[in-house]
Amino acid sequence: MTHHPRIASLSAVFLLLAAPLAAQVRDRVHDAAAIAADYVVVPNITYMRADGYESKLDVHRPRDMAAPRPTVIFIHGGGWVGGSKETSMMAVAPYLAMGFAAVNVEYRMAANAPAPASIEDCRCALKWVIANAKENGFDTSKIVVTGTSAGGHLALTTGMLTQAAGFDDRCPTPEGNGVAADNPKVAAIVNWFGITDVYDVIQGTNVKIYGVRWFAGVDDKAAAARRASPLNYVRPGLPPIITIHGDADPTVPYAQAVALRDALTKAGVSNELVTIPGGGHGNFVAPQRDRAWTAIRAFLDKLSIPPAATTVQ
Repeated sequence: MTHHPRIASLSAVFLLLAAPLAAQVRDRVHDAAAIAADYVVVPNITYMRADGYESKLDVHRPRDMAAPRPTVIFIHGGGWVGGSKETSMMAVAPYLAMGFAAVNVEYRMAANAPAPASIEDCRCALKWVIANAKENGFDTSKIVVTGTSAGGHLALTTGMLTQAAGFDDRCPTPEGNGVAADNPKVAAIVNWFGITDVYDVIQGTNVKIYGVRWFAGVDDKAAAARRASPLNYVRPGLPPIITIHGDADPTVPYAQAVALRDALTKAGVSNELVTIPGGGHGNFVAPQRDRAWTAIRAFLDKLSIPPAATTVQ
């Protein structure tokens, strides 16, 4: 039998390359298995009732609740008119891998109630998390609120608003449904290409159909849009904010991320804008995702939010 040295050498190279690849696959399987073993999922908890609609959330609760965990509240996107917590359920996985507990939130969208119902719901979801922290292992001093697109906008309003803004009035009272009545505070906001100037997308230079649909039936659209805009709530003392935005986003103008960064910096708020060169409206490829998550992890580590045992040095 004739042996071919070149084929043999290629086979050796393949085995050398395949070994670390197999190890990577095995590590990812082990990591996923560990997450499944470490968490209990409690789905479809009603946190608010309004307009004949029950707004629900899913809790990813640690099995071991010996110590409270930092907690991420994730809010799905969809232009305030679409999307669901179910189709976005994997978005909390990176946080679970960091040792967080997670809450995945749904909210009233345009088909159920016009603006500002989504803002109201997400504020009430934050209050629910604080009120129900003990039984779910949430560390209320380390709450991170995040979301994509319209969810990014809602993450910003959830973390930036105060009760005085008037969006919390429909939240259940402690006596009625165990929701905290005081001003909730978050430790950080992770904004994925969220709308920061709502007026711009409903009546401004960048009108989008999703914005028009969310405000259908609203009387004074201009005033309501400005009231719903995170840019109008920038002030000293806000929680640290990191924004991830592609500079070729056709859906939410990149200029909105720049405007938020500039306003936060001027107000003295700790913040960072992670620009994804050539990035569109999400759906980032692997190097773009890596850039975003490396920045997010460093941002959260700097704030000492993730558990120390999982902190990458």
